[in-house]
Amino acid sequence: MSTSDGPGTTPGAVVVPALVSTGDDPLLRLEHVSKSFPVQSSKLFSRGHEFVHAVDDVSLEVLPGETLGLVGETGCGKSTLARCIARLYDLTSGSITFDGKDISHLSRRGMRPLRSEIQMIFQDPYGSLNPRRRVGSIIGDPFAIHGIDSRAERKKKVQDLMERVGLNPEHYNRFPADFSGGQRQRIGTARALALRPRMVICDEPVSALDVSVQAQIINMLKDLQDDFGLTYIFISHDLSVVRHVSDRIAVMYLGHIVEVAPTAELFEHTRHPYTRALLSALPVADPDAADNRERILLVGEIPSPTNPPSGCRFHTRCPKARADCVRTDPALERVFDDGVEHQTACLHPLAIDEDMSLSRPQIEDSEIDVASIPDQEPTTGGSQ
Repeated sequence: MSTSDGPGTTPGAVVVPALVSTGDDPLLRLEHVSKSFPVQSSKLFSRGHEFVHAVDDVSLEVLPGETLGLVGETGCGKSTLARCIARLYDLTSGSITFDGKDISHLSRRGMRPLRSEIQMIFQDPYGSLNPRRRVGSIIGDPFAIHGIDSRAERKKKVQDLMERVGLNPEHYNRFPADFSGGQRQRIGTARALALRPRMVICDEPVSALDVSVQAQIINMLKDLQDDFGLTYIFISHDLSVVRHVSDRIAVMYLGHIVEVAPTAELFEHTRHPYTRALLSALPVADPDAADNRERILLVGEIPSPTNPPSGCRFHTRCPKARADCVRTDPALERVFDDGVEHQTACLHPLAIDEDMSLSRPQIEDSEIDVASIPDQEPTTGGSQ
């Protein structure tokens, strides 16, 4: 986390975003979480290793019963962060606290009791299910692994779960190949809910499905949240989906959280230029509104996570980039008169109703070609 000074910040202080307005203790707390992967160096004649900084200094809180949406372009670190939270990856640095307990360095044996509390729904409904095993066995695995109930009782619970997620219990002995993509995602959901977890991480659970099936899965997840009091971390490229399901949204860019806010406030009072660019890429059903809306066109590719830019990581593509953006890594904090839950990591945040399409970078070493901005296609993840 940056140690740069900002409005209302003690000089040199490390800023950790906190939700202080509700009075509830967070179910999940991340403090300065980082995850790097060693890769073979691309330099000629070098035998050393470089590191991909997939997640870098992320601090977040998730309250019981809420849905936190996590959005960003492909490769920004969303899925890696999800796997760190579920402790499928060991952390490079930082800490993760779940229900008041530090789980950052627990062994596989130490994590086993918590597996029933933290579950994950994976993106690929085809690759996440073993094609050689019957659906009843797949959904019943959590009961068997934790030694819960007899075989007959497990079968009844599995069939109850299948019915709850909209599957026919009579299909207990079928194989995954006998189901459609939407039905397979329901199987994965049933497996995740088997032990009544407190938190479910949904890693793009509808991105591989048709639009009509997406609606069914999203509505099912919301109903299950109401029935079981679940807490969700919902990862998606589709901001319209995230807007529908989330209480708060965190925007991620190149391993960093650049903005986090309640859903309505993020859409109405966007502060970070990257977030504004993502929102401008959303499709609009009304042709007249689509023609008149602000269009933010980003140029260039996301910098390599093995060698991220200095200062603000977005400055190489940002229309509002200034010289201090190259030197200073902005802290995630309140700007202007935003509420305590709306925090932005930007040295030059957007004012309300500011037209960002008129902005141009003012740094000599920027990779942005100012003259080409009007003619470039957007490369924001919101259009994927």
